[in-house]
Amino acid sequence: MTLAGDSPYRVSRRGEAVAKALGKRVRALRMSKGWSQERLADEAGMHRTYMWGIEQGVRNPSLRHLSRLATALAVPLRVLFEDI
Repeated sequence: MTLAGDSPYRVSRRGEAVAKALGKRVRALRMSKGWSQERLADEAGMHRTYMWGIEQGVRNPSLRHLSRLATALAVPLRVLFEDI
């Protein structure tokens, strides 16, 4: 149920914006280490194409995946969400 004036797509658009911002953040952190997507994927225990999807903002990674990324990048989990 939506309230008058609320669009059922509002959350989806926000979710897309967050996913894209998260992807940009992961990419920036990866590049600051001089790593390829493949290297980060290996370090985090995930497939290279899944990593590409996260960085492009087309994947919706689980908390487990985000935790693995933070560990691989040697940053606290909250750092992935800075400036988002």
